[in-house]
Amino acid sequence: MVRVTPSDRRSALRAGAGLVAGGAFAAGCSPAVSSSGAAVRPAADSRSAASRSPAGTAAAPAPRAFPGQPAQITHGPRGRPRVALTFHGQGEPAMARALLGEAERHGARVTVLAVGTWLDEHPDLARRVLDGGHDLGNHTQRHLDVNAMSEAEATAEITGCAQRLRRLTGSVGTWFRPSRAARASPLVVALARRAGYPHVLSYDVDSLDFTSPGAPAVTRNVLDKIRDGSVVSLHFGYADTVAALPALLDELDRRGLRAVTATELIG
Repeated sequence: MVRVTPSDRRSALRAGAGLVAGGAFAAGCSPAVSSSGAAVRPAADSRSAASRSPAGTAAAPAPRAFPGQPAQITHGPRGRPRVALTFHGQGEPAMARALLGEAERHGARVTVLAVGTWLDEHPDLARRVLDGGHDLGNHTQRHLDVNAMSEAEATAEITGCAQRLRRLTGSVGTWFRPSRAARASPLVVALARRAGYPHVLSYDVDSLDFTSPGAPAVTRNVLDKIRDGSVVSLHFGYADTVAALPALLDELDRRGLRAVTATELIG
C-alpha cells in the first residue's frame, strides 16, 4: 500500500478532477461525456520530425515494425527497468490534461490510444499529447466490440480513426489497440496491419480503473503486478485514475522503474 502525502502537485491534480466532480465519468470503456476544461501548458516536444503535418506543425511518428516481436505485443524486454503506461483516450478533456501534466512533472512519457469520436469532439488533444512527448495511437473510431464485427465494419472502425489521426497529426499514429478487448482477433490483427500498423499493442497489467474501485485499489492493482517491461492499461476520464497517478509515479520512481512510451519500451 502506497501512502499518498499532501503536496501542491497533488492539489493541482485533484483540482483537474474537481472540474467534473459529481458528473458522469467517461473513458475508453464507457460512453464519452464532453465538457471544456482548463488547459495545462504543454511541455516542450522532445520529438524531432523533418516532415510537417497539414496544420504546419511537426508530424507525428509513423508506426514501426519491430523485428522479432509478435503481431500482438503484451510487454517489452524484461531485462530493462522500463514500463509503459498506456491510456485509453476518451472522456473528460480536463482529466486528460491533468493526467498528462502530472506524468510530465514526473518526467514520465505515456502512450495514448485515442478513440476517433473523442478526437472529433476534442481535436486539440491530439496535438497536446504529441507536444508532451507522448505516443499517440488508434483505439478505433467508436470504441465498439471490434472483434465481433464483420470485416467491413472492423475495417471502417480502424481506418476511420486512422484517417482522423492523419488529418490532425500527419500520421496514423504509432500503435493500434482493439476496443472492448485486451487482444485482437486474427482478423482484426490482419486488418490493422493492412491499415499500416505492424503490431497490435496489448498489455500485461490491467489497472481496472474503469470499474471505479477507488484510487488506492487502482494503485495497488498496478503495483502488485508491474515489473520490468510491463505495459499497463489505464483510462482517461476516471477520477480514481487522476487521484491514483501521483502515488503510482512516486512508487515507480522509488523502484527505479522509468515510465516511457510504448515505442521506447519496445525499441
